[in-house]
Amino acid sequence: MTLKNNNIVSLMRGGRPLAVALCALMLCAAGMLSSCSTTRRLPKDEILYTGVKKVDITGPDGAKAPAGVAAKVKTAVDVKPNQFKVLGVPVPIPVGLWVYNNWNPDSKGLKGWMYRKLVQEPVTVSDVRPNLRTTMIESTLDNEGFFQGTASYDLIRSKRNSRKAKILYNVSTGPAYLIDTVELIPDSTHLAHKIDSLARRSTYLVAGSRYSTDSLSAERVRIANSLRNRGYYFFRPEYIEYLADSTIEAQRIALRLTIARNVPKFALRRYTTGDITVYVNRNEGGGVPDTIPTPRATIIQMMPSKLRHALIPECVTFRPGRTFSVRDMNRTQTYLSRLGIFSGINIEAVPDTTAAQPTLDVAIDCTFDAPLEASIEANVSSKSNSYIGPGATFSITNRNLWGGGEQLRVGLTGSYEWQTGHDRSSVFNSYEIGLNTSLAIPRLLMPRFVPVSRKEINWTRFQLNADLLNRPHYFNMAQFTGSMSYDWQTRKYFSYSFTPLKLTYVKLMRTTHAFDSIMGANRAVALSFRDQFIPQMMWSMNYEHVMDRDNVINVTTTVQEAGNISWLLWRAAGVKGEKKLFGMPFSQFVKGTAQVVYSRRLGTGDSWLVSRFMVGAAHAYANGTEVPYSEQFYVGGANSVRAFTVRSIGPGSYHPEEGTINSNFDQTGTFKMEFNVEYRFPIYGPLHGALFIDTGNVWLLKNDPQRPGGKLEASTFWKDVAVGTGVGLRFDIGMMVIRGDLGIGIHAPYYTGHGGYYNMKSFGNSLAFHLAIGYPF
Repeated sequence: MTLKNNNIVSLMRGGRPLAVALCALMLCAAGMLSSCSTTRRLPKDEILYTGVKKVDITGPDGAKAPAGVAAKVKTAVDVKPNQFKVLGVPVPIPVGLWVYNNWNPDSKGLKGWMYRKLVQEPVTVSDVRPNLRTTMIESTLDNEGFFQGTASYDLIRSKRNSRKAKILYNVSTGPAYLIDTVELIPDSTHLAHKIDSLARRSTYLVAGSRYSTDSLSAERVRIANSLRNRGYYFFRPEYIEYLADSTIEAQRIALRLTIARNVPKFALRRYTTGDITVYVNRNEGGGVPDTIPTPRATIIQMMPSKLRHALIPECVTFRPGRTFSVRDMNRTQTYLSRLGIFSGINIEAVPDTTAAQPTLDVAIDCTFDAPLEASIEANVSSKSNSYIGPGATFSITNRNLWGGGEQLRVGLTGSYEWQTGHDRSSVFNSYEIGLNTSLAIPRLLMPRFVPVSRKEINWTRFQLNADLLNRPHYFNMAQFTGSMSYDWQTRKYFSYSFTPLKLTYVKLMRTTHAFDSIMGANRAVALSFRDQFIPQMMWSMNYEHVMDRDNVINVTTTVQEAGNISWLLWRAAGVKGEKKLFGMPFSQFVKGTAQVVYSRRLGTGDSWLVSRFMVGAAHAYANGTEVPYSEQFYVGGANSVRAFTVRSIGPGSYHPEEGTINSNFDQTGTFKMEFNVEYRFPIYGPLHGALFIDTGNVWLLKNDPQRPGGKLEASTFWKDVAVGTGVGLRFDIGMMVIRGDLGIGIHAPYYTGHGGYYNMKSFGNSLAFHLAIGYPF
């Protein structure tokens, strides 16, 4: 059965999509003003289909039908009426139908071009074929065990135009037929014994389950997959048959499992693994073969090419003489693919006709990918501090540096950014350029006592970065960073990262008089900006569990220290007072953060309630008077308390007077708490909406006379928590989410001149708009 195409606007693959969209909008307005008919050219006996009015499903004895059955019934009648789309988004005005009914199809020139781009042939009731739909519904009910189910339909004509109609489907499922008994295959062979054993473990093949062909098919697939992991490589689901008898007892099914008669003999044999051979081909083709025997496989490598000899055997999970398993085939494919050095991998199992017992030889064919990759990327970046703007990255990557899947990447980045919010001006626009070098090795270069999971790849990473940040009217800052880190997994939901050494050097290259005035007015802020080394060690853990399709939880914790090991070494060497590294003082502090994000689906659609709780603390001591500015906390902005712009609140109830030189730079802290709740819901097509409530602030763990009210105090904690709400729109195109959020302030933690909990100066003053890329959490 073929239905007419309902997708009207192809938007000119060759160009000018905006012109088509504008024409469509003009036609929408013209159609609305002229009120032209959308049924004028319909054939005499046809009725325009305008959608499904309702699918009225009555379950057994008037009860509600099972959700899965109702969903399949609705799928059977899900035929879309005419829809007109602008830039891929459906609009409720039938422009395509209006063009079909009121324009001359033989028009020439611009009007003819517009006709061909916008016209849409009507979807009629005869196209939908509701009689066939009711037959499909009854067939669906039979497959779901409702053998007495019936379906009918009614046309609900429009009161304004009798040539338009919706379809109302009436469905009665009748009583459900349940499985009464299950007779297994006679236990006469090893294969029959395995099938019976797997069937007994089934939660479906038991008395009382509702008869369902889909469930029976799923059980066949489950049993066949299990058998293929137990040596029966050629066994297929269709080799298991069900015989059902509904005549023994009313509304009951007697079920019997049997093996089909036409099963080939080789599918009934249980195979073991024989010889394992891996062919490694050059990307350019050709070469001279070099045979490398290993305990797990024989490697035939085409030379010249780079390959660490232990790399392939580490990825092969087959073992000669072991029962053949498809699971080993899939795992080997996965382990080889994730190395990132092959463009193609093919695994075949071939029967060894010379072996005394059923044996499968394994042939693995791998082709190297091109080792060098150059890329230029243009992007729009969105940072947690509400800076957004265009950027570009040019990078060169060697994906197989030494033949073990090592990835060397050198990249040059550049970006220009501006800050969103209602009270920021262009003086905060900035640009940043950087040179980034990284070496990633797909194994852990550490003692083997660390437990790891082979299901995921584990990495050792080395990085060298140089960045220059320019803030016009304030400063130029250079930052140089070198680090070594390990990324690994031990269990299914847990991933870890450990950085034993990260050394950062921060230097102010140039400052302006305005910035110097800010630093002179606040010694604590000035110390956080001083030139310094930051030797760090860091550990983080991430737990992410998709509990089911409706619940997802993510927990992230990070603990880091700076300067402690260096301080101990200097102290052991007898150095007293301020300790320096390469003639510069190094920072000394500890810092920890924890974040929990929980997502809960509401209903059966795509609406989610997402909540986040985040807490963090940092403390400087000994050689570090203040926590470096880059390591301090702040709130506000596109990913925080969105009713306030970044660094416009805190610490605590402190708030600099407007126009003072302290504004912005000193509104950071060493303790942070945030709690956010966001309701996300679909609107139309890729357009989604959001309602949110944000709370949080930053505080100081040590008193600062220059920032009164900033210290964390239990007595004023809840008064110091900023509260905001707001609405947002998200345009989700899969690969990217463009987000716009309008935050509305409810409670500012500082004195605004207004009493009460709602203390915003005015509604207009309480608004802050943020444009960002991606979701806030």
